[in-house]
Amino acid sequence: MKPVQRKIIHCDCDCFYASVEMRDDSRLREVPLAIGGKADQRGVVATCNYAARKFGVRSAMPTSQALKRCPDLVVMRPNMEKYRIASRQILSIYRSYTDLVEPLSLDEAYLDVSLSQQLQGSATRIAQEIRHRIANEVGITVSAGVAPNKFLAKIASDWNKPDGLYVILPEQVEDFVAKLEVDRLFGVGKVTAAKLHQLGIKTCADLLHWPLPDLLQQFGKLGASLFALCRGTDERAVVASSERKSVSIEETYTHDLPDFAHCVAELPVLYAELEKQVLRTGTNSQINKVNIKIRFNDFKQTTVECRASQLDQQVFADLLQIGYQRRNRPVRLIGLGISVSDKQTDEQLKLF
Repeated sequence: MKPVQRKIIHCDCDCFYASVEMRDDSRLREVPLAIGGKADQRGVVATCNYAARKFGVRSAMPTSQALKRCPDLVVMRPNMEKYRIASRQILSIYRSYTDLVEPLSLDEAYLDVSLSQQLQGSATRIAQEIRHRIANEVGITVSAGVAPNKFLAKIASDWNKPDGLYVILPEQVEDFVAKLEVDRLFGVGKVTAAKLHQLGIKTCADLLHWPLPDLLQQFGKLGASLFALCRGTDERAVVASSERKSVSIEETYTHDLPDFAHCVAELPVLYAELEKQVLRTGTNSQINKVNIKIRFNDFKQTTVECRASQLDQQVFADLLQIGYQRRNRPVRLIGLGISVSDKQTDEQLKLF
C-alpha cells in the first residue's frame, strides 16, 4: 500500500498582539505601534506592527532603544486575556479542518491535513480558506505555508509575509531546499551559522557535499539534523496532545566570557529574550520554577533552579552567581528558563 503523502500547514499570525489592537482601534492602523513594557522600567518590545518595523523596531528590542529609532512609536502594554480569546477563536477554526493541530504559541500552529477530506483534500485550498475565515471571523491576518513536512511548512509561512501563502509541492522540495541559506535551517543559530560559513557552507547545496560522519565530527548531534534538513527531510509528526512544560532561551558565545562580571553583563539581553518567549507562549501565570544553565569552556555544564511564580531578573542573577562559583572559569554558554505547572490560572499576565 502506497504511504500517504503528508500535507502540513504552518500558520503564523502577522504581528499578532499588534494586529489585535489595531483591529479593536482603527486609529492604530496607520501609526507605528509596539506592544511591550515601558521604557523607564527596562521594558522590551514583544511585537510591533509593520509601520514600526520600517524604522528598525523589532521584537526583544529594549523599548528605550525602539523609541530612539522611532520617537512617534505608540507603546501599549499587552492585554493577554484579549489575545487568548483571539487565539482560542483561531484554534477553533483550525480544528474544524483537522484534529491534528499542534499549537506552538498563542499565534502559530502546525496542522496535519494529510487525511482531511475537506475541499477535495487540497492542503492549499484549506490554507486559503483558513486565512480567509480568520480575516473575516477574528479580524486579523495570518500567513501560511504548505509543504510535505514541518520544517519546510514553517519556512514557507515566512516566505510571503505579511498576509501571504506559499506552497512547496513534493516535486519542488529538492530545488527549493538546494537554494536555501543554511542560516534558515532549524537549530542553526549565529554561532553555528558562522562556523558553517567558515567551512565554505552558505547554502544547502553546499551542505549536500558533506558526508554524515564529517558533519557529526564538526557539529555533534546537530550534524545529523543538518544532513537531513539539507535534503528536505523532516519526519517529525504534528502532535496534537503535547503540553508545554518549559520555556527557555540560551546563547553560545563566539568568545568565552572570561569572568563572572562579563557573565552578569550578558544577563539583561538574555532576560529580555526570555521575557519575549514567555509572553509569546502565554505561560507567565503558570511559572513554578526558574533555572539557569551554564556551560564552561571545558564543556562541563551546571544547572541551578529555584521555586518561583514570576520572572525576576535579580533571581536569575543570584542563580548565575551560584552556578558560576561551582567551577569559577570562563563560560561559553548561558541559558535561562522556566518550568511550567499544569495548573491554569485566570490571573492577568504581569510580564512587564
